[in-house]
Amino acid sequence: MRICQSLNVRLLLFLLLAWWFTGEAAERGRLVNPATYLGMADASGGVAVGSNLFVVADDESNAIRLYSADTPGPPLQQYDFSAFVQVERKHVEADLEAAARIGDRIYWIGSHGRNKNGRERPNRGCFFGTAIRDAGGQVQVLPVGQPYRALLRDLEADPRFQGYRLAQAAARGPKEPAGLNIEGLSATPEGHLLIGFRNPIPDGKALLIPMTNPTEVVGGSRPAFEPGIQLDLDGLGIRDIALYQQTYIIIAGSYHGGGKFELFRWSGGNSGPERIKIKRLNDYHPEAIIIYPGKGLREFQLLSDDGTEPVDGVPGKEVKDPSKKTFRSVWVREEE
Repeated sequence: MRICQSLNVRLLLFLLLAWWFTGEAAERGRLVNPATYLGMADASGGVAVGSNLFVVADDESNAIRLYSADTPGPPLQQYDFSAFVQVERKHVEADLEAAARIGDRIYWIGSHGRNKNGRERPNRGCFFGTAIRDAGGQVQVLPVGQPYRALLRDLEADPRFQGYRLAQAAARGPKEPAGLNIEGLSATPEGHLLIGFRNPIPDGKALLIPMTNPTEVVGGSRPAFEPGIQLDLDGLGIRDIALYQQTYIIIAGSYHGGGKFELFRWSGGNSGPERIKIKRLNDYHPEAIIIYPGKGLREFQLLSDDGTEPVDGVPGKEVKDPSKKTFRSVWVREEE
């Protein structure tokens, strides 16, 4: 009898180990509470601005919109930053791709890439700040300082980044192999920023470059950088990155238009990223992470860039009527 019990225990341990190493034990979250929002299709970067409010950029326009996390539907407010960003009249899109909040300030960054045909688009090379204000219970997003438009030049000139071949990457289309496309921006615990690259992916690892003085940059100073960080995200680049306390959540995706999406946790420093296995993640096109302080990482929101999803037979980004444009939201809930 004791021999049988011992064999049963060993068999159970073997099955548990097999379950772990097949990756099933890595599944740490599930998707809940899907919702649809109106007024735009190409949701890109965004941040929480209250316990139940978020602002999000549309990479097909220069507007930032305020939405309720509790009540999906049209935007509560809309702010057009075209004049502030000083876009050129031709090809006015700033291609805003990412946002990060530090205190009462939100920083926004353009892709800094060329268009899909490899043609230069100077309006995409912008970095700027906005302030969050509460005016009689209503959230306002106001420009602060001035836009900074020489970030790519500064990165290319820094000898620490020569191995990433950013100047050569910037001469290619953003979705070409070894092209250039910035899509992530995150605060750090020190109050700095991490700039995340969807492309290039040097040596098969995702690239982050820390900026240590964002306040001064929107005041007109040149940026100060720290050495680049490369993360093994299974050969994928960064679609967004967001911080909660000492932990980052990363959306990883391919450098080109297709491919899969993955979620990772990363504790910063020399630690390795940990994959979060989520079923049906690729039913969406996740491009923005919204973390609410009251919920933390127990439950956080993903926004889907649905510009290619059909609306009345055409891609959503091509729909003329804003009221018919939609993007989706879904929440990642920690498994118990």
